[in-house]
Amino acid sequence: MNNFSPFKSKRRCIDYRLKILEISQNVQALHLGGAFSCLEILDTIYFQLMRKRKNSFLDTFLMSKGHGCMAQYVILNKLKIIKDKDLNEYCTSNGILGCHPDYGNPGIEASTGSLGHGVGLAVGMVHADKIKKLNRKTFVLISDGELQEGSTWENLMMGANLELNNLIVFLDHNGSQSFGHTKETHPKFYPIKNKIESFNWECIEIKDGHNQSEIYKKVKNKIKNNKKPLFVICNTIKGKSVSYMENQPIWHYRSPTPEEYLLAKKEIIGK
Repeated sequence: MNNFSPFKSKRRCIDYRLKILEISQNVQALHLGGAFSCLEILDTIYFQLMRKRKNSFLDTFLMSKGHGCMAQYVILNKLKIIKDKDLNEYCTSNGILGCHPDYGNPGIEASTGSLGHGVGLAVGMVHADKIKKLNRKTFVLISDGELQEGSTWENLMMGANLELNNLIVFLDHNGSQSFGHTKETHPKFYPIKNKIESFNWECIEIKDGHNQSEIYKKVKNKIKNNKKPLFVICNTIKGKSVSYMENQPIWHYRSPTPEEYLLAKKEIIGK
């Protein structure tokens, strides 16, 4: 793990948002709100929590909420894993990067986007690592919608049964889905933490999922000697950093108009 620098992390996240905004002007639509909500989580995972060796990672990351892949793409670009050309050709006929991650593209460990698959894939991967006695951690990012999938709960149970203490699942809990707010569409979704703990997982909650210091410190302390799989609830804001996007479900899948783009850019730079 690297030394944590809040200033550098914040600066990177500003750059990520600006780049995603720029790309949004070249495509008909992208999942902008969900990408903005998880940037601080992903930056912390890639730059602070995943262990590195020269130009490769010792640990693994799966972007299970595949619709938020722009957040992963811009971070992989910052790490020089995805080329500038490929990032700029996102969702074009000449490009390799689609609106969901595809296995085989640089830095992508699994094809995702059909919600509810990532935890199952990770359980299999971590179980195989355990059999082979490999010291590798697997990090997964899921969405609120995925936590309503039966397959996710089946694999939470399996992860605990297999004692997969090298598995860390992050929930990007922005409280918003494509058609509304989770508290309104699925009120019995809560409380989340109690449900996770009842499946015999270690569970921690990050009050501000955009506070990278809080994410880093709490997760780092837990994964040192954790005996159980770890679930991290990060309370985030959909469309974070742009006032007219924040907590607005319409920004699940939409690109800004030129006027909206300029306003968003001004607000992000100002933050």
